[in-house]
Amino acid sequence: MKRFYKAVTLAPEDGGWRVLLDLRGIKTAGGKAQVVPTRALAEAMAAEWEGQGEEIDPAAFRFRDLADYAIDIAGPDRATVIAAVLRFAETDTLCYRAEPDEALHQRQLAVWEPLLSAAEQRWDVHFERIAGIIHRAQPKATLARMQAVLETHDSFTLAALHTLASLAASLVVALAAIAPDADAEALWNAANLEEDWQAELWGWDGDAEALRARRFGEFAGAMGFAELAKRG
Repeated sequence: MKRFYKAVTLAPEDGGWRVLLDLRGIKTAGGKAQVVPTRALAEAMAAEWEGQGEEIDPAAFRFRDLADYAIDIAGPDRATVIAAVLRFAETDTLCYRAEPDEALHQRQLAVWEPLLSAAEQRWDVHFERIAGIIHRAQPKATLARMQAVLETHDSFTLAALHTLASLAASLVVALAAIAPDADAEALWNAANLEEDWQAELWGWDGDAEALRARRFGEFAGAMGFAELAKRG
């Protein structure tokens, strides 16, 4: 699609902010007014539109797409989104470890255990650690508590968490990613520990590295979205 606008501006609307293209307010994919909670987020979304050339690149609209998800899906159907995100607690990748006599197990202990222990301490829960890949259910009390944690977040944070948990295959990593001063690269490395371990043993594949980098961009973008949605 060719660029169809010249001026990108912002305007306050309904207690939030909206990006305007040639003074016309943007709508979501679902046809709703794309009003976001903070000027900081609106400015970042405006920069996505400003940064387009003669041809519009749909892949360059990470913030716009997350805002659409927050407004069109997470807002009107919180329960479904919370349930989808909570599933990553049921099968959290940080809980599934190699056998104790394997070298990978020691790497997992060093990287994953501090993250998991911090989550347990923060929310007063217990996560089952599992050796191997056979599923084991997490305690019902843990899942109930994590659901309550998710229910405290607004639709924009839930949109970010949905992306973060999906990319990391971990609710623990996703929640750590929206904490103040979270280290995007360290968390992404933790989420990809097993893949990186295999690459160290057998060598890196160019296509796999490119995919990893692209997915990290999406992960870091979701972190930025969550932070900007809270910033005035």
